[in-house]
Amino acid sequence: MALDLIQTVLTNLWVFILVVLLFGGSIFVHELGHFIAARRRGVAVERFSIGFGPSIWKWRAKDGVEYRVSWVPLGGYVLLPQLADLGAVEGQSSLDPAKLPPVGYATKMIVFVAGAVFNVLFAFLLACVVWIIGQPTATGFTSTTIAEISPTIKDGSGKDVVSPAVKAGLQPGDVIIMVDREPVATFAEIVEHLALSSGWNKAGERQTLFTVRRGTTDLEVPIQPILSGDENVRKVGFSTVATLLVGRIAPGSPADRAGLQTDDRISAVAGKTILTYPQLADALRAGMGRRIEITVQRNGVAQTLPFESAKGADLGLAIKSSVTLAHPSPFTQISDSVEKTFRTLWALLNPRSDIGISHLQGPIGIIDNFVAVSRAGLPLALWFTILVNVNLAIFNLLPMPVLDGGQMLFATIGRLRGRPLPVNLIMTAQSVFLVLLFSMVIYVSVFDVRRIVRDAKAERATSAPAAQAPTPAPAAPAK
Repeated sequence: MALDLIQTVLTNLWVFILVVLLFGGSIFVHELGHFIAARRRGVAVERFSIGFGPSIWKWRAKDGVEYRVSWVPLGGYVLLPQLADLGAVEGQSSLDPAKLPPVGYATKMIVFVAGAVFNVLFAFLLACVVWIIGQPTATGFTSTTIAEISPTIKDGSGKDVVSPAVKAGLQPGDVIIMVDREPVATFAEIVEHLALSSGWNKAGERQTLFTVRRGTTDLEVPIQPILSGDENVRKVGFSTVATLLVGRIAPGSPADRAGLQTDDRISAVAGKTILTYPQLADALRAGMGRRIEITVQRNGVAQTLPFESAKGADLGLAIKSSVTLAHPSPFTQISDSVEKTFRTLWALLNPRSDIGISHLQGPIGIIDNFVAVSRAGLPLALWFTILVNVNLAIFNLLPMPVLDGGQMLFATIGRLRGRPLPVNLIMTAQSVFLVLLFSMVIYVSVFDVRRIVRDAKAERATSAPAAQAPTPAPAAPAK
């Protein structure tokens, strides 16, 4: 018991350190870009802050810059009174901008874009690490071969309806190669493209075009997905082939008596081929109270083992995900993250898509994801950090007041008209967008909390019957 407690404490400590380094580091790197660019271009720097609001800790260095960590961890800022008046967010400057020398257009653009550039550089550095150590991916997410078609799925109201996959005529063994004529290589990509799809047919129904390979023939199959699940996104109702490896075996349990061993790959139960975890769970439940045979692949050789358990008994068997290590190049990782970000932005702006602001994640959701991926291991934590940094870079360059892209837009308009925009106009626009931005953050944070509570309830619900069925081991804004 004491050993388990120590292990839990050490695990939580490691997760905390990773979240602070990777999430906090992403914000720090962004602001560091602004800071270095401003210093190199001779711009006055009054404050460098991680977070907003009152300070937790602060220190004024010999160079006159105040360095601080603030209470509200929604990003950070570098106070540059010569470039932008953001007193409502960053606090009032003690320097009078009118008494400071003017800053040229080129300097403004370099300083404002530097934050995004540093985020991309940081992402590229982490991508190099992932390229070397490998990115683990569960086989259940690498296959695009359909293993099972759900006869029904629940719609947004919770009612069971005939699954779109059945209506469209999809078949087990079909290999999905494109969604809306965009290539897909993993199950995760299928889910992502489907959720972000915005197609509709002439009858006014949602429609997504699947290209499937059936035997040697490629077919285009129009499917009418329905909104389903907790997030109300497009779903069609199928699962893909997964490799089912034995993880933990409890001593003296039915699994132990049957002779199952760690890393055995279960391929059949009672003579029926097993391709997915739900199929395995159903087959083992159906076999309780009688003797059945389990076929496994052990060191490349098929073996059939007798398995017998009483009804309601603990099977003593846990299934772990088979994991493969991919080594995508840093350029591939960055380009994939860029593509995901723009695809999501387009879906968010497209009135024909089903993605809304409620599907976004705020700081609470991002931190929760950091915790989850950190528990799954360093490679996945690095992968998520790469995605977050690319998101930060692109988001901050959007031409919206308060963001870096908005400041660049103001500077560019002033350059084109030959004189700066009126200060009152800029301050009004920034105030309005600041209210909108923080309102959006609060709005999406409500949904973040709902997701966290919902997932916690689901985890408790699934842990209760875990003793009676095989369970898979865990796999896996700056200014």
